[in-house]
Amino acid sequence: MVRILPMAASSSLQLAAHRLSSSSSSAVRLPPNARLGIPFAPSRRLALLHLGSAMHHEQLFRIKPSKLIRKVKGIEARAAGKTTTQARTTISQEEALEWVKKDKRRLLHVVYHVGDLDKTIKFYTECLGMKLLRKRDIPEERYTNAFLGYGPEDSHFVVELTYNYGVDKYDIGTGFGHFGIAVEDVTKTVDLIKAKGGKVTREPGHVKGAKTVIAFIEDPDGYKFKLLERGPTPEPLCQVVLHVGDLDCAINFYEKAFGMELLCKRDNPECKYTIAMMGYGPEDKNSVLELTYNYGVKKYDKGNAYAQIAIGTDDVYKTAEAIKLYGGKITREPGPLPGINTKITACLDPDGWKTVFVDNIDFAKELE
Repeated sequence: MVRILPMAASSSLQLAAHRLSSSSSSAVRLPPNARLGIPFAPSRRLALLHLGSAMHHEQLFRIKPSKLIRKVKGIEARAAGKTTTQARTTISQEEALEWVKKDKRRLLHVVYHVGDLDKTIKFYTECLGMKLLRKRDIPEERYTNAFLGYGPEDSHFVVELTYNYGVDKYDIGTGFGHFGIAVEDVTKTVDLIKAKGGKVTREPGHVKGAKTVIAFIEDPDGYKFKLLERGPTPEPLCQVVLHVGDLDCAINFYEKAFGMELLCKRDNPECKYTIAMMGYGPEDKNSVLELTYNYGVKKYDKGNAYAQIAIGTDDVYKTAEAIKLYGGKITREPGPLPGINTKITACLDPDGWKTVFVDNIDFAKELE
């Protein structure tokens, strides 16, 4: 539902046209699967809805609809041209490579949908040892977000859970793999999870051919978590695992467009898969993205449960240009979000996985 504020008869045509071409994302009711905790930019359809409602005021303004339409289009065109002039950044491939190496990037949060927010928060805090960092309800758009993790958002990678009113089940699909949680004692953690009624899908044990002890569990929505036995670490939420259809292509993209480092690459011909660890620092001190290629599998069903990863950047405009240069698809052009002015850009990687880049300074202000 789009709400139009009544305009006084003495308002000028410029003010009327401005209100017609302006919109607020909080006034738009988005479909449940589209709400990922980040407001969306208003569309031209929304502007037309504003315009249609304003026709009601034709007699009030003494303006013919056709003239009003032409006036609004003229203002929109001038505003768009001005924005493009201010924000447009064009860089070469060499400049893009240099930029992503210098950019201060880090993984901010991973976003996904859950069917029972309170139940999931209880499981994560009591069984996985996370803390509820903040929670926000957006009743006009019928969703609630909860941020949980092992430390403050300004210095740690966290999860952002999204609950859409009335939606209690999602399809995780075959493309999403699992999350990794580093714990000091896998067996004790598994015992605790069992005591709380959690589901254990792989009992504690050594990884084949290695000394690492792991176990697999599932949360109330069926998301898989791998528990890895490690010593104390600053980033217990240590992995997000996604499947890709062309590993070399994915590695090249994440290195050049995202500025990540290939930390390691391991092939397991016996189990017919290869993994690549990508990140902004060593595995034992930073959260990483684990890309998994299963022999012969080129495409996966992504479902509608897992949403995206958010990454901090010093410049969303240069970031968007670098992504375009190296084969990424921009799904939201760089710029400030309506209402809160946080600058973001969103893109898809070659396999269709979504990432949102958020301006570092704006993100810090949002947390204040």
